[in-house]
Amino acid sequence: MISVLAIGSLVASLFSGPIIIVPTEPPPAEKIVIDVVTVNGSGCPAGTAAVAVAPDNTAFTVTYSDYLAQVGVGARPTDFRKNCQLALQVHVPSGFTYAILQADYRGYAYLEDGATATQRANYYFQGTSPTTYKSHPFSGPHDDNWQTTDTSDVTSLSYAPCGELRFLNINTELRVNAGTSDPRTTTSFMSMDSTDASINTTYHFAWKKCEQ
Repeated sequence: MISVLAIGSLVASLFSGPIIIVPTEPPPAEKIVIDVVTVNGSGCPAGTAAVAVAPDNTAFTVTYSDYLAQVGVGARPTDFRKNCQLALQVHVPSGFTYAILQADYRGYAYLEDGATATQRANYYFQGTSPTTYKSHPFSGPHDDNWQTTDTSDVTSLSYAPCGELRFLNINTELRVNAGTSDPRTTTSFMSMDSTDASINTTYHFAWKKCEQ
């Protein structure tokens, strides 16, 4: 196991972002603990990903420090695509289960005229089929911060089985294509980052009481 991260007094600003969709049940009062079981992918080398739970148990944040896709001058042929696969063990208080209601992504992109980029992600519990990727395309010219949000309809949420420990798998990907831009003389890139060179991706819980 890579690490066990429980929240004491994490800076609340990590969880700022779009208005959170109202969950189906109030969150449990007990502190939530998340174990990072595995981290794999070119976008999250060892030691560059961490997880923290919001003090009110409404969300958790994944922070990366080395997640950048690029093409053109200075880029390697494999740099056009970066991905990260996380397996998390969410320790839920007895009598509750959860689903991922909303996920917010933020970053920065510089795309030359003619270049394109894509951010996409999917989420599923151990033992179930992966969900369809939710994709967000971008086109150059672009030189600015970016933000995307994945949401799920409350009626179609996939909840973790009650009383069972199942890993929550989160797969994310950044992809940049030169398109009609000239990769011999230009560089286009897309990163998930903030002003402190780390990304703050927030996943919002939907809580539900288990039937006895």
